[in-house]
Amino acid sequence: MNAQRSTPPSPPFTWRLALGFVGELIAALTSGLNGRVIDIALADVRAGIGVTYDQASWFTSAYQAAEVVAMMIAPWFAVTFSLRKFALGCAGGFMVCGILLPLVPNAQLFLLLRTIQGLFSGALPPLLMTVALRFLPPSIKLYGLGAYALTATFGPNVAPTLAAFWTDDVSWMFMFWQVVPAILISMLFIGWGLPQDPIHLDRFKQIDLFGMLTGCSGMAFLIIAITQGGRMDWFESPLFNGLLSSAIVCLTVFLINEWFHPLPLFKLQMLERSNFSYGLMALAVVLVLALAGSALPSNFFGKVEGFRTAQFAPLALTIGLPQLIITPLVAALLSLRWVDCRWLIAFGIALMIFASLMGMQITSDWARQNFWAMQALQAIGLPSIILPLLMSATSVVAPPEGHYASAMFNTVRGFSSIAAGVLVEWFINHREQFHSNVLVNNVANRPWLISTPVSEQASSNFPLLHDGSISNTENIAGFITLLKHQAIVLSLGDSYLLMAGFAVLLLLLTVWLPKRVWPPQIRF
Repeated sequence: MNAQRSTPPSPPFTWRLALGFVGELIAALTSGLNGRVIDIALADVRAGIGVTYDQASWFTSAYQAAEVVAMMIAPWFAVTFSLRKFALGCAGGFMVCGILLPLVPNAQLFLLLRTIQGLFSGALPPLLMTVALRFLPPSIKLYGLGAYALTATFGPNVAPTLAAFWTDDVSWMFMFWQVVPAILISMLFIGWGLPQDPIHLDRFKQIDLFGMLTGCSGMAFLIIAITQGGRMDWFESPLFNGLLSSAIVCLTVFLINEWFHPLPLFKLQMLERSNFSYGLMALAVVLVLALAGSALPSNFFGKVEGFRTAQFAPLALTIGLPQLIITPLVAALLSLRWVDCRWLIAFGIALMIFASLMGMQITSDWARQNFWAMQALQAIGLPSIILPLLMSATSVVAPPEGHYASAMFNTVRGFSSIAAGVLVEWFINHREQFHSNVLVNNVANRPWLISTPVSEQASSNFPLLHDGSISNTENIAGFITLLKHQAIVLSLGDSYLLMAGFAVLLLLLTVWLPKRVWPPQIRF
């Protein structure tokens, strides 16, 4: 069976179909918010169910691994069981798991249910892209892609505010139950709005079972390895080495299998199209920029200022909320025939570089007002990159190939988001340790810099007396805190430099790979 037969022709676009698309959008945004909110407030979840930090870390790893695994296979099953039925099943399963999770009696059952919820959650974003590529007419397809872009720009930046609200003002249990009303609405819209396609159970005769086993296993091994690597001390751990080696072998075999399989999960031949391969690579890079843009200020306020999530969450909203206005404006701009999406990507990259250069000036005296301008630049820069990127990549995708593009894009997106978080956290910790060692060595070699000749003038800045003795324990404890804060600030400055480097890499990719594409509604 070929792809043409498995993809029915698109029905006329109506308000009913538009509501079906909105239902998919709500489901995808809700699934993304669920994972991010619980990740932010994991300490409260841990306290609520009474588990250790190490045990709770597996909740995140298992959920994230299941999410990306589902992204790999969801489009295939959506074509097989019909998009409408598969979407309803995944949304319903996701909601039921959310209802049950806070009520489970032990950590083992919680881990199992959280993994199952991750499978349902990961299946929803690919379905949103599939609906956008298949059902939306050319005149509004860019707005549909903009809606998909919101899952990467809007949701993650709204999550801190929701996490703070549930944990500080209500109960940690409602972080799981918050999905219920949104998913019920999405299921109503999907069930009424999306057309019912024929079910193609005959596709199981050509099922890529070997690809599913090797690809899903390899991806799960890889995600567990990188998310648990810091706790296992990376290459010093036999378990980490075993997981990483298994992942490399499985994914290599998977890619070889996909190239030759008649009905694959990934149509790797699409990578020969420069715009599509550019889209995948650029998406991975821009997700690092997106995650760092919210993670670095959070690290500053959490570790240096000692703020709770509720106190710095409004800063993330300055990126998230404007997306509801900026993203449609970018889509409208891209609809103009004379606008080259590559120039818009370059404009967005320039804003991200400028924001990173501003962030490199960070000091321990900074407050929230010092971040407003940077956040505003990122709020404009991110959709100016992501939406043109999606337009460029999907312009070379034929409608029957939509589910292949969806699987590949969402797998890259899911894995890159996780890898970006691990990379940023590792880099901050590594640079913080480096700067701590440098500062301690400087103090040890130049003790007179923190000494005072008069004991009455001793403070956290000058904890030593002229003879090298400690003035009192309170002063030396305060000095150690100042030293730690300074190391964190320096590591964040280095992280903004890393962001600038990724932005320059993205600019080079943009100059090198993509070709000019036209808005979907343009006809020659």
